[in-house]
Amino acid sequence: MQDLRRLRWQCRRGVKELDALLCAYLDNQYAASGVTDQRLFSELLALEDDLLIAYFLADSLPEHQELKQLVKKIRSSFMG
Repeated sequence: MQDLRRLRWQCRRGVKELDALLCAYLDNQYAASGVTDQRLFSELLALEDDLLIAYFLADSLPEHQELKQLVKKIRSSFMG
């Protein structure tokens, strides 16, 4: 439970679009995702806002293959 509260706090980025996207993933998919995706989500939340904006709101993707797959998964789950 404490871990989810910490993650929710980290999802709050001050950019409304990022907040919505990251919190939606946490609420709807995080618990059902595997240990690897959960670890990657924590790593993703440790990145700077400018990178997250580029990954989720622009056309950029991380070079790290596993992070790239998670970003694509989060994008597709949010965008439908």
